[in-house]
Amino acid sequence: MPALRSVCVFCGSRPGTDPAFAEAARALGSVIAAQGWRLVYGAGDVGLMGEVARAAMAAGARTMGVIPTHLLAREQGKRDLGQLVITEDMHERKKVMFMNSDAIVVLPGGAGSLDEFFEVLTWRQIGLHGKPIFLLDTAGYWQPLLALLEHVIATGFAEPAMRDYFTAVADVPGLELRLRAALS
Repeated sequence: MPALRSVCVFCGSRPGTDPAFAEAARALGSVIAAQGWRLVYGAGDVGLMGEVARAAMAAGARTMGVIPTHLLAREQGKRDLGQLVITEDMHERKKVMFMNSDAIVVLPGGAGSLDEFFEVLTWRQIGLHGKPIFLLDTAGYWQPLLALLEHVIATGFAEPAMRDYFTAVADVPGLELRLRAALS
């Protein structure tokens, strides 16, 4: 029997202003279940986190949520997950999520999602891992970030190879194809 593959999803604890963000989160949750992968995420039941988890669970996916103690109430930590890990702090949360995944997907989100993306990108840049990292660019959400990263490269603060450490994908069907290739 093949090993269980896990997809770490970093995303907002808010829904954002565009309904397309929640639609994409639900679609990704359904894809994770349909492919027989496990969802590893921040254990919240709010915002895009809640959307992706509820969709994954409704479609039968295995789930692992990781949440620090200080966010249990704020992010309404889901208690009906297959596995719930409660950490002491945000750094430990990121590490546990990363260590328990085979690929990383970053959906729209705020400062926390940016922090998570930059941490795994930095770890990749300095050679600590080779896991695929995907930005789901729903409704062009990540375009300003992609422009900033090009600026960082153009001004000499990163090698052009940094472009190879992550992939921006416009929609969930495209992301599913990339994930399937990466996790096969």
